Parts: sequence; C-alpha cells; structure tokens
Amino acid sequence: MKTTQFKEKYGQYALVAGGSDGLGFAFAEAVARRGLDLVLIARREDRLKAAAARLKEKYGIDVIPIAADMADYENVKKLLCTLEVSIGLLVYNAAFAPIGLFENTGEDHLALAAAVNVKAPLLLTKLLSAPMIQQKRGGIVLMSSLAGAQGSPNISAYAATKSFNAILAEGLWKELKPHGIDVLACCAGAVLTPGYEQAEKTRPAPGTLKASEVAEKTLDALGKGPVIIPGLINKLGHFILTRLLGRKAAINIMSKNTGGLS
Repeated sequence: MKTTQFKEKYGQYALVAGGSDGLGFAFAEAVARRGLDLVLIARREDRLKAAAARLKEKYGIDVIPIAADMADYENVKKLLCTLEVSIGLLVYNAAFAPIGLFENTGEDHLALAAAVNVKAPLLLTKLLSAPMIQQKRGGIVLMSSLAGAQGSPNISAYAATKSFNAILAEGLWKELKPHGIDVLACCAGAVLTPGYEQAEKTRPAPGTLKASEVAEKTLDALGKGPVIIPGLINKLGHFILTRLLGRKAAINIMSKNTGGLS
C-alpha cells in the first residue's frame, strides 16, 4: 500500500504501545515511513523521549510521547482520553515475558503478564475501535507469537497470553471488517531485539528476523487477512507444528527452542 493510500485508510495518527525500542520502535519507524504521525506509549520515559526525538528529526512527523505502564490500564485510558488527536491505527507491541519454569515463577510476574499481554490489548482495542467504527475506517495490529501456537515450556504463561491475542484478532478481523477496520495478528518467531539477545544464550533460533523486517512485513499485510507469520522458515515451521505433527511432538520440538531461555 502506497504512503498516500495508507494515510487515507488509517488516518493521521497511529498509536504504538511499547514503542520506545526493539520491535516497538521498528513498528514506529515503519509507520512514520508511511507518513503517519505517532502516539508512543512506553514505560521508560528517558528511552521514550529519545525515540520520539529520533523519529521527529528523521521523518519530520509529530510524535506524542506518553510515559505509562501498560499494566496500569486505567491510567493509560485516562491519559489517552486527554488527547486531542484521532487515532486510526493501533499497534499493540508491549509485552511482559516471565521466563523460566512455571513452578519458579512468582504470582506477581504471572499477574503482570496477564495485565500487559491480555487485559491491556483487549481493553485498548475496545477503547480505540469505538471511534474507528464511527469513522468507518481504521487498523489494529496485535502482536502474537509462534510460541502461542502450542504449549511452549519455559515460557508457558507468555505463550498462553500470545495465543489469546491471535484468537482475539481473528475474531475481530471478521467482526470489524464491515466497519472498514482491518485487524491483524502478527505471529512472529524470534526477533532480534535487545531483550531476545539478552535471553538467548546460544545462537539465534532458526528463522530469526530483524525487527525492521517483521514490522514492514506486518504493515504490508494489514488488510489482506487476519494473520501474518513473517518469514518463510517461520511459515514452514508453523505449518509442520500445527498441521503435520501431533500436539505432543510439537510441544517437544518447541521445548528445544525455548528451554534454553533464561
């Protein structure tokens, strides 16, 4: 979709949750390249302001930074309701990933994963889709993961929350399509981000992509279907795990990729 068409379809402003670094910043850049202004939400104010300044200088767009924790949805909602701009595209990339055996994961980390990965995207989608329905246009991108296609040992809770986002996006793709709203779940494999590089002790998993590749492929796929799996190797792996193998075999294979994370 050309820049002018993208802007006509999704409006002036896009909101990127978790947009200060890593994949979130890659999404912010990909949106900026398409000519949209940005609202960025991130928890770390210093990184957020630095990201906003870079985007303003490089792309000449308006960037509204909002320092907030997506775990505190009520505060996020309060801050967004004070905005005087209309948001036509939501990219929800914020996430919290408890890594390690479930038996060793504290209740506080599990509650945080549910708040950031499930509650916030669900309610933020509800909040922002209402004006999109009235305007008869808009777009929503929810980040899922290949880890959510089956049980993923060592990141079990995270994988379960990502499965939620994929199923939510699929249902909303059908529900909101008559209102002119495109909904897409990005089921990404491993992405080269600072967080992944810190967690991964060995060489990157097969199919690992750059953050910029994932962001570009995802936005290019918006409006073409309910789900995208960026990368040929990841598409093939997903097909094998979900269509050809039984659940036990799929879980055992995934365990080999996720068991080394710490």
